[in-house]
Amino acid sequence: MHFLRVFLVITLLVVPITGVTAQHAPGHHGHGPYAGMERREIKSLSNEDIAELRRGGGWGTALPAELNGFPGPAHLIELKDKLGLSGEQVHAIEAMHAQMKADAIAAGERLIAAEKALDAAFVAGGLTKEKLRTLITAAEAARADVRFVHLSRHLETPPLLKPEQIDQYNRLRGYGSDPCVSVPAGHDPVMWRRHNNCK
Repeated sequence: MHFLRVFLVITLLVVPITGVTAQHAPGHHGHGPYAGMERREIKSLSNEDIAELRRGGGWGTALPAELNGFPGPAHLIELKDKLGLSGEQVHAIEAMHAQMKADAIAAGERLIAAEKALDAAFVAGGLTKEKLRTLITAAEAARADVRFVHLSRHLETPPLLKPEQIDQYNRLRGYGSDPCVSVPAGHDPVMWRRHNNCK
C-alpha cells in the first residue's frame, strides 16, 4: 500500500513536468504560427493586405478567372504591345480597368472597415453570438464584393480579344509552367508566392 501511494505521488509530479519539458524540447520554440500578428492594427489583415485593398489590387481574388483563360484588364494593359492590342481594344480595356479600380477601392475600404469593426468588437468585450453573426456577415459581404469586382471584369475581357491573344497572354504570364520559378510582371512577389503555395 505504501509503495502504491509513493508511485502515485511520483506519477503526479513527473507527468506535468514531462509535459512542460516536451513543449520546450529542441525544435519547439513555444511560438505559434500567429506570433507577432497580435501587434497588427486589424488582426485579420496584414499591412500588405490593407495596402493591396486600398490600391484596388486583385489580392488574389481573381485567380479562378486568371488561371482559367480569362485575362485581367490591368495585365492586358501592361502587355498591350506584346499582345498586339489594337487602339480600340486598348481603349475598351483601359475604361474597364479604370472602373474596376474605382469599384475595387470602394469595396476594399468596406472590407477593411468591416474587419476593423469585428476586431474592435472582440477588444471591447460583451460580444454576443448574434452581434458576431452580424459582423461576420458584413465582412463576408464586403469580401464577396471585392471578389466580384475583379472576377466580373475578367469575365468581360475574352470577348474583346482574339483567341491567339489570350494564348499569348497565358504564355507571357507563365501559365503552364512552375508558378514558383518566376513571379509574373505586375504581381507582388510575396502575395504571388503565398497564393501559389510556393516555399
